[in-house]
Amino acid sequence: MKYLVVMTLAIAASIDTLTAQTNQKIKKQNPFTLVYEGALTGNVKDKVNIHPVRYKLNGIDIAANVYTPANYDPTKKYPAVVVAHPNGGVKEQASGLYAQRLAESGFITIAADAAFQGASGGEPRHTDKPAFRIDDIHGMADFITHYAGVDANRLGVLGICGGGGYTIKAAQSDKRFKAVSTLSMFNTGEVRRNGFQNSQTATIQERLQKASEARAQEIAGGEIIYAGVASITDEEIAKTPTDLYREGYQYYYRTHAHPNSTFLYTMSSLLDLMTWDATTNMDLLTQPLLMIAGSKADTKYMTDDAFNKATNAKSKELFVLEGATHIQSYWKQEYVDKAIHKLTDFFNKNLDSGKQN
Repeated sequence: MKYLVVMTLAIAASIDTLTAQTNQKIKKQNPFTLVYEGALTGNVKDKVNIHPVRYKLNGIDIAANVYTPANYDPTKKYPAVVVAHPNGGVKEQASGLYAQRLAESGFITIAADAAFQGASGGEPRHTDKPAFRIDDIHGMADFITHYAGVDANRLGVLGICGGGGYTIKAAQSDKRFKAVSTLSMFNTGEVRRNGFQNSQTATIQERLQKASEARAQEIAGGEIIYAGVASITDEEIAKTPTDLYREGYQYYYRTHAHPNSTFLYTMSSLLDLMTWDATTNMDLLTQPLLMIAGSKADTKYMTDDAFNKATNAKSKELFVLEGATHIQSYWKQEYVDKAIHKLTDFFNKNLDSGKQN
């Protein structure tokens, strides 16, 4: 496995060139560069449509896709759902799939690339700080509640993987979200601090020191240091012991690869990530809560922890996808179908109370 420690300007330029070339190839397969099964290939009258949009958030240009339901009429009022993508993911992958499927169920949905990531702006690239990711979710709410046809009083949110952790944090304070849901929730702060399944507790101080040094180098105008996986071989994938990472490498680097998607993040981001936890102040989350996780997901312990701490949710339900692993909930049709059915029922029930005539 090749861990990219320092990215020079020359390497960055070569990656940008490769990304542009890969984008052109994907565009030949899908004009919106969507990489999930059943993705829209064009807008057809009276069908679910996709609308690429851009807006500003804290001075940064955000790239997003809005999905509108069949027979969409901008003069009518529809419930809406914000969809937050996984760590390393982009709007053309799992979050786009769920946004499209929820639009098929009658919701106006939005899936955006996080600031500093994907097709959105922001420097340094691949900065991954909780405050930014949480504000991305607030920003999607800002945009979609003013979109033609959206009933701002019927707004829900779905967060997938790391986007799930950031979603439950965003919803603690943002009461525009009337119903809150997660899929395969991942507590990024806990994992960056303690390691996956608490496997790196012995090296916390060492990693904080490296993050501190990385920030000092950035501030001094030096090269940006990155953590994470830049590339991986089939043999290395096969030898990866955990389902999350083995299937994640397969998903992001093979079956659902997108040039804007990467496992890299700035080493300096760990200064914020390692002192943050998605499940603090869970008593502030008062909206109805639905958390979905696979029975075989090796990340399920994070969903269980957050669910148990949501003591003040108006209502809460843990829905288990029997047989599913973490990554399989992103794409495998039988699990996606079950999740969408549950999400549709949940949002219909809990967003109906704000319906305007």
